[in-house]
Amino acid sequence: METELLFELSGDLEPPIVIANTPLGDRIIFLLKGGSFKGPRLSGEVLPGGGDWLLNRSDGVSVLDVRMMLKTSDGEFIYVTYSGIGKPQGAGVTIRTAPMFSVSKASKYAWLNAVQAIGEGEGSPAGVSYRIYEVK
Repeated sequence: METELLFELSGDLEPPIVIANTPLGDRIIFLLKGGSFKGPRLSGEVLPGGGDWLLNRSDGVSVLDVRMMLKTSDGEFIYVTYSGIGKPQGAGVTIRTAPMFSVSKASKYAWLNAVQAIGEGEGSPAGVSYRIYEVK
C-alpha cells in the first residue's frame, strides 16, 4: 500500500468530561479548543467545537469517535470524521484512525471527498497530534 502525507495536525483540548462506568465502559468527551494543520497541499486551523466522544473499554483499548472542522489558510471549510483505536503507551495514548473528509463540490479541495486516509498519532488529556496520509 502506498501512502502520501496529507498533513500533520495538532489540537488543544478542553479538560475532559468523564461519564464513568457505563455499560460499555468509561465515556470520556474531549472537546477541541483549536489547533492547526499543515501539509504539502493544504494547511490552516482546527476550529474549536469539535471533539472526540471516546469510549474506554474494559480491555484498556479506547474507541475514538471524532468530528472536527478545519479551515484552510485560504478560507475553505473541511468537515472531518473518523473512528479509530487508541492504546495506552507511557503517559499518553497511541492512536490509529481512518479519517474521511466532506468538502463543498465547488471547493478547490473537493478532491478530498474521494480520499481514503489513515492516520497515526498520540494523545494526552491536554492535546493530540496526528500525521494523516492519503492511501493511493
